[in-house]
Amino acid sequence: MPAEAKGEAGAARPSASVDPVGAGAAPPLTERQEARRRRILRASAQLAGRGGFDAVQMREVAECSQVALGTLYRYFPSKVHLLVATMQDQLEHLHGTLRRKPPLGATPAERVVETLMRAFRAMQREPYLADAMVRALTFADRSVSAEVDQVYRLTTAIVLEAMGLEDPDPEQLSVVRVIEHTWHSALITWLSGRASIAQVGTDIETACRLIGLTAPGDEQH
Repeated sequence: MPAEAKGEAGAARPSASVDPVGAGAAPPLTERQEARRRRILRASAQLAGRGGFDAVQMREVAECSQVALGTLYRYFPSKVHLLVATMQDQLEHLHGTLRRKPPLGATPAERVVETLMRAFRAMQREPYLADAMVRALTFADRSVSAEVDQVYRLTTAIVLEAMGLEDPDPEQLSVVRVIEHTWHSALITWLSGRASIAQVGTDIETACRLIGLTAPGDEQH
């Protein structure tokens, strides 16, 4: 891990005892706090988009978002917290887009493949940002578990909606986890230059086909 990752990406700063955007029992953000959080996430995405993981320096994020450095650390105790939250924000945007324009495949497998490939195309347009977010997810330790869980819950919701499932059983949730693992692995191999864009699509299609991705009422083959 680079020195930068070990510093800002490691344990939270001691001063970050209050996290206004935490996943626990924290009160809802005020309108002003939410606007501040949006500025921070925008700055994070812009810096990552220009230079990847190493380009996201907490001091520069604070300056770009016009917040005090101490305030930034109260919202996001480390760079990894910030970039995982940025990934969640990007997924929420994708989720909204998919709800406005849902996948058109005739089967659950086709719709999931279309959904994930749309997400992949968005990452192709911002490869440095994609690399920064995936690296943060990989670096995340237990201190970032709540934020990582939010990313995976949102990914699961996106896949379940593509499948047409509102009340999945444990086996169907297991299928979704396999899809997510394949997706995450495919992103890593593409970002590291070990897989082509075409190979990513093939791997996702193959995973959906081999696990017999179905929804209620579909025939199992």
